[in-house]
Amino acid sequence: MRSRSNSGVRLDYYQRIVHRLILAHQEPVTGLFPASNVNSHAWIRDNVYCILAVWGLSMAYKKIADQDEDRAKCYELEQSCVKLMRGLLMAMMNQKDKVEKFKMTQSPYDSLHAKYSSKNGLPVVADNEWGHLQIDAVSLYLLILAQMTASGLQIVFSLDEVSFIQNLVFYIESAYSIPDYGIWERGDKTNHGEPELNASSIGMAKAALEAMNELDLFGARGGPASVIHVLADEAHKCQAVLQSMLPRESNSKELDSGLLCVIGFPAFAVDDAQLIHNTKDAILSRLQGKYGCKRFLRDGYRTPKEDPSRLYYERWELRMFENIECEWPLFYCYLILFHAFQSDKRAVEEYASRLEKIMVRSEDGILLVPESYAVPQDLVGFEYQKPGSQVREVVGRCPFLWGQSLFILGRLLQEGFLAVGELDPLNRRLGAQKKPDVVVQVVIIAEDNEIRDKLAEHDLHVQTIAEVAPIEVQPARVLSHLYTYLGRNRKLGLSGRKSRDVGILSTSKLYSLKDRIFAFTPQFADLSRFYIASDNELMIDILKGEINFLKSAWDLLGRPLVTLVLKRIHLDQDKIPLAMIQTMRKLKSGYINGTRVMLGSLKDFLNTSAITDLSFLGSTEDGYPDRLHPDVQTYLDEHLLRSFSNRSTMNLRGGQLRPRTLRRRMSCKGAIKKTRSINVDSDNLGMEGPSPLTERRLSSIVPPPWLQANKQSHVSVFATTPEEGPTSSPLSLGNELIRENIYPVDPHHSRSAIDRRSEFVRQQEMPKILIQRHRAETNFADTEVEELIAMLRETENLEEQGDILQYLVDTQGLDFNTGMLEEGRVVTVRDLLKGLYEKACQQKLWGLVRHTAGMLGKRVEDLAKAVTDLLVRQKQVTVGMPPNNEHTITAPLPEVELRQLIHDAYGDDESTAMLTQELMVYLAMFIRTEPQLFHEMLRLRVGLIIQVMAKELSRTLNCDGEAASEHLLNLSPFEMKNLLYHILSGKEFAVSSVARGNLSIVSCKSSRVSKKSQIGLGDPEGEDALIATIDDRQGQWLRRRRLDGALNRVPRDFYSRVWTVLEKCQGLAIEGRVLQQSLTQEMTPGELKFALEVETALNQIPQPEYRQLVVEALMVLTLVTEHNMVPSLGGVIYVEHLVHKANQLFLEDQRKVQGDATLCCAKIKDGKEQQQAASGMLLCGGAAYICQHLYDSAPSGSYGTMTYMSRAVALVLDCVPKHGEMECAIS
Repeated sequence: MRSRSNSGVRLDYYQRIVHRLILAHQEPVTGLFPASNVNSHAWIRDNVYCILAVWGLSMAYKKIADQDEDRAKCYELEQSCVKLMRGLLMAMMNQKDKVEKFKMTQSPYDSLHAKYSSKNGLPVVADNEWGHLQIDAVSLYLLILAQMTASGLQIVFSLDEVSFIQNLVFYIESAYSIPDYGIWERGDKTNHGEPELNASSIGMAKAALEAMNELDLFGARGGPASVIHVLADEAHKCQAVLQSMLPRESNSKELDSGLLCVIGFPAFAVDDAQLIHNTKDAILSRLQGKYGCKRFLRDGYRTPKEDPSRLYYERWELRMFENIECEWPLFYCYLILFHAFQSDKRAVEEYASRLEKIMVRSEDGILLVPESYAVPQDLVGFEYQKPGSQVREVVGRCPFLWGQSLFILGRLLQEGFLAVGELDPLNRRLGAQKKPDVVVQVVIIAEDNEIRDKLAEHDLHVQTIAEVAPIEVQPARVLSHLYTYLGRNRKLGLSGRKSRDVGILSTSKLYSLKDRIFAFTPQFADLSRFYIASDNELMIDILKGEINFLKSAWDLLGRPLVTLVLKRIHLDQDKIPLAMIQTMRKLKSGYINGTRVMLGSLKDFLNTSAITDLSFLGSTEDGYPDRLHPDVQTYLDEHLLRSFSNRSTMNLRGGQLRPRTLRRRMSCKGAIKKTRSINVDSDNLGMEGPSPLTERRLSSIVPPPWLQANKQSHVSVFATTPEEGPTSSPLSLGNELIRENIYPVDPHHSRSAIDRRSEFVRQQEMPKILIQRHRAETNFADTEVEELIAMLRETENLEEQGDILQYLVDTQGLDFNTGMLEEGRVVTVRDLLKGLYEKACQQKLWGLVRHTAGMLGKRVEDLAKAVTDLLVRQKQVTVGMPPNNEHTITAPLPEVELRQLIHDAYGDDESTAMLTQELMVYLAMFIRTEPQLFHEMLRLRVGLIIQVMAKELSRTLNCDGEAASEHLLNLSPFEMKNLLYHILSGKEFAVSSVARGNLSIVSCKSSRVSKKSQIGLGDPEGEDALIATIDDRQGQWLRRRRLDGALNRVPRDFYSRVWTVLEKCQGLAIEGRVLQQSLTQEMTPGELKFALEVETALNQIPQPEYRQLVVEALMVLTLVTEHNMVPSLGGVIYVEHLVHKANQLFLEDQRKVQGDATLCCAKIKDGKEQQQAASGMLLCGGAAYICQHLYDSAPSGSYGTMTYMSRAVALVLDCVPKHGEMECAIS
């Protein structure tokens, strides 16, 4: 026998180790690994990690197979891998019903189990006795299955198994929105069984989806039927959410060492090199110790302070685990692999030597990786005093096979038996390298010859749908229907894909089906969807956004191809809209918004586009893989005829002659306006809800206790608000029913408005309560209705028709028979409304469109998706007007529930409810394309944003609140999105008027606006009291505070800094909510749950600018604690008290220097003034008793708000020394 080479001898040594430590434990029947000698449960995750060493060793043998026995060893090791992977596959296939159910419910109780019996692969614990929903485990299985298949192993044997794996892909597809229990099986770190979104699960799912895409599970021997298909958009959504979360793991775990497997081997899920670096550094700086890394902060598992008798922790005891968490050597194994893949030899050696020091030697000299190291019971006190100083002891299993397997892989890489590419045959490790620029191909197709000729006049030459044959152009909904056939299997009882959503990445490919080729138009171009689709400018804006998105997100072979069809519907008075022509010229030029584009015809792009084969549409199960599935055949035949036809709209006007005599218009004029609820004039931005006056917020009426020190004669404010006087009976307290959303009352409203409302109340006889509309006791006889219908026929004006229909709906209901006939059918009010809606869409009367859409109960198609997009990026959403009607959405909801919630929040105000849905869609668009706009914002309060938008319009147009909210609701969707963008980004803007009375929002940098058109601030009532000539600069700080307050923007690291303040005092009181010091026991400083607690307290404050001053006061407190000026801040600190104290100091200074405020708040008081002060009225209209001029002061400078806040802190807090010199420098 020839002698072995050195490498062969060394490999044999590893083979013995792998055999003794790993393969000796593999169950002969199922191929699974039990957890330990005493526990026969087999976890999916641990099993997959265990087998990696075996797989790595088999590939090392393959390279040096110079003797037959080496080839035999190689085969034997490979078959062990196949045996294990198939064992797990069988265990999961036994639970195929769960996979099917989970696609619909996504409930933790319908998930695949996380562990099975290693003896027979059957379940070992019940659905509800364990945190089974661990998406990262199933994803890891799929990822390694893909890698092993790519390396040449044959794991999947039959087409039934292929369809099961295709369904596993659907199972993990929406990982970005499914809270699970995560890699440590805990969910929330208190272990109370609450699942949460985990970055490690989302990252692993993203990696699995990318690895599985277009993979042939039969390897080189397969055909089209054994290929797995993944919709690229799903993987991209996982990536976007992952990038927005890192380096945070979840709401309760601000950091987790488990993320090492996402940023490095095996997942390589992050494409951004900087983000990988930041995440690794964060883990090393905060979790690394001498014995490995902690899993996450305050992890109580196996610490001496843990109570082993119960599974969960009390919230207050988490603080005890700080600094004594167990350290896991496993993470050194991950770090070795991480650096080996980066080919950073020095770091590999450093971690290898650290790891060797903490490994345990067995009796026969093999190095073992222990599970974890804990501080011994008797040394806990010393460890608390000086973290990292005490010697730790091994707890848990030894060897810990998950770690041992990764250690062996690391050794094989270090000694050169394996190259990194062999452990990653799919080349996932190259994801973070720079990619070449993407060229987006655009094809424009005309619906018919007429439109083609119109385009030719503008020197744009396109083909018609008929001319592009044999390529067929279809709307996206056809593609989404075809994808429902993917993964269907009758034998296994599996249906296909459930989600109906196909994103831009999927529609930017061509699809081949037998000998036909399909191109699909993007989903946003599907006109049947929502009124925003009839605003051409907005559609063009969305198109630009999607092209830009393709540039960054496209990573398939070939170039992306966007197909657009120009239809009759797009024409404006039979002409092609100018905006469209301009965009097409831009596309023709080759660049649009910095993205390279090519405009051409479909046949030119056939060779350069990505083409996907829709082979799964064959009837493979019936034995005819070459024939189309009969259902698909019928669907396509029917659909190809129908897909691009237009439907006619109903004509409102009956053919009969109309009586000229009826001209009674009084009863309906303004019926739509009366439903509005956007409140702008008032100073406490925030509407009063259905509560009676006595329950109004403290800050708006009753002076806070610390302001009453001046011994004013205190007027009772509860009887009537000063301006109303006792006469306005419908609004007095007795008539509580009527104080409802539709009539926001507030002391600043002029008398006439209140009279107008009470008159409306008398007209209406009974109050309308929310959506269940009561029929009024019809004292209007039926003749009234007939007259109205006659008027309806007679009027040309759509606004008037709207008012009449609103009135009919309020009195008669939507399904009232109007007595008209259309083609022999009865026409109801609802039919008339539909007709009006479609006409208003054509004529672009947006206010009317929004209102009728609301009355018809339309909902934005993508509403649920939009809300999910916001929520998964850790932004909560609230709807309704603060402070009384705000509803917070914290978890994804189904479409119908969302719509109900929004409409309940706004009562009868259909227009604002529609506007809310619309704004949520725009917010979701922005968070996808420009996430930086949302930095340091946790909750998006849509109601408050709407009020600020109206307030900004009233400021810029210098009109009153009612006119401003009218203007706001009449903005076109494109301008609405534009205005929202300016408010989010804080850019100054001006409004210029365009034809048809529409407004256009322009940035102030633009030359289209002269300086003069920007009107300064000042409330209409207090206008004369303020200085009449307002220069450009005035009002800008007030405006900024108002915007930041409404958007909930806070300074960087604000919440973690508030945490340090809480540590040093007994609590912080904000607007009646007290944040207790105990929160620091439960939560770590960077934890999202803590930030939400602080945010909730701040959101109690109805006025945004006042909220912002409270934030500034908190920042001053954080400076006091950070510079360690005092050991403790004492008891509960009333934050508003500081703000009011600062206001008093400000006014004293203003009197001294005769500043602007002497015209309002700093006047010398007389009797009348005192009475006004007591009733909550400031002359300058400042919110919550703070002078308008303080709101408008810059933060820095000798008269800046921070200066006054610091002085207030020094005066109010007992702990700051009162005497002696103190240096007071405000940075």
